[in-house]
Amino acid sequence: MNEKTISKEKLYKNPKLLIKFILLSAIGIFAFFTPIEVNGSSTIPLEYVISLFINTFPKFTTAYAFIIIMLGAIRPFVKGTWRKDKVSVVFSITKLAGAFFTIYLFSGFAPEAVARDDHGPFLFNSLAIQVGTLIPISAIFITFLMDYGFIDFIGNFLRPIMRAIWKTPGRTAVIAVAAFMGSTAVGVMMTDDLYKERKYTLREAIAVVTGFTTVAISFLIVIANTTDLMAYWSEYVFVSLFVTFTLSAITVRIPPISTASNKYYENKEGYSEEKLEGNLFFASLNEGLTLCKEAGPIIPRTTKNVLDSFNLVFEVLPNFMSIGLIALIIANYTQVFDYFGYILYPVTLLLRIPDPLLAAKAAMLGLAEMFLPVMVITKAPIVTRFIISVMSVAQVIMFSTTIPTIVASEIEVSIKDLVIIWFERTVFCFLITTPIAYLIIK
Repeated sequence: MNEKTISKEKLYKNPKLLIKFILLSAIGIFAFFTPIEVNGSSTIPLEYVISLFINTFPKFTTAYAFIIIMLGAIRPFVKGTWRKDKVSVVFSITKLAGAFFTIYLFSGFAPEAVARDDHGPFLFNSLAIQVGTLIPISAIFITFLMDYGFIDFIGNFLRPIMRAIWKTPGRTAVIAVAAFMGSTAVGVMMTDDLYKERKYTLREAIAVVTGFTTVAISFLIVIANTTDLMAYWSEYVFVSLFVTFTLSAITVRIPPISTASNKYYENKEGYSEEKLEGNLFFASLNEGLTLCKEAGPIIPRTTKNVLDSFNLVFEVLPNFMSIGLIALIIANYTQVFDYFGYILYPVTLLLRIPDPLLAAKAAMLGLAEMFLPVMVITKAPIVTRFIISVMSVAQVIMFSTTIPTIVASEIEVSIKDLVIIWFERTVFCFLITTPIAYLIIK
């Protein structure tokens, strides 16, 4: 890979280009990162717009998600990609299963295991509709941040910190915040785009999607309310972020991430971060403006990205309704996760976590869906509730959302490796969070 020295042309002295850069960046920042209060609740503009759209047009968004799931299920067979490899075969089948479960749900004849509110309806309304609407709309604002220089500006500016601690390019900081303020799917989509643009190596892309594509802050509010932790809200948010990114600094240094290929997409030459000369701020700004200058007209670029985002929508939504539903059924109707809990029981027992077997089982449930762990510990001691609430955020990887989204991307990482990374994060999460919880909660 070649490193190039940043252009010495001082583009920040071009007022027209600078205004374009600032304006588009400001729109993207406002959409993703600016807290606003609506009806007494804190949210962000993007989430508000999407929620308003869904609530205003419920029949349209329901029909839209239903059609997307049906098209996504038959698409691999129409395009002939279903037999490309073993993974494609498996996920093509799960997409068909997702379409079947969706039809079954809407038929009115579905059994309780499919029709109960926290199973099929939850997956369709809270995930399929929400994520299916979120991805294409967020693609507009991602274009403003990614294609017109803001991510490269921030990335270069924060590169020394990101490289030293997390061994990833500086632009990872923006993806982490975008996921936290938007959704996991947004973080994976941004990472996938940057990987295909050869700005991440495979190892870096895996590190980002397994360590920085956190759940949105709105989920933290739901978790804190469910586990009665709002009295510790500030501490909970801070500890969740601290533990999440500490785990990312650890897992990037051990297999399977540390042994992943460090080559760029399709083994082509990549675009490593440029050497900065002179003032860090102005050199970083100059790099962002260079990309802004080369990006071209806004409307064609945005339109292309929105249309491309539907590739991810078609892949993800059917799997929400199959993998997610199967995981929930297993969790609620079998003892599989109870038995799996014994794997982590020695850890929770040694750390003297109150109700250690329940904590171990809850942690294992996180692999299926991030909200399942907190649903089983609502009556547990407050220290256990705090630890598991942090873990629901810090594990990052789950079968209901993250794994199907990552597998649907171009980032080549096996499900086995994703599960291994999840397990590493879970064990280290217990080790780091438990003493913190005892210090905070008196």
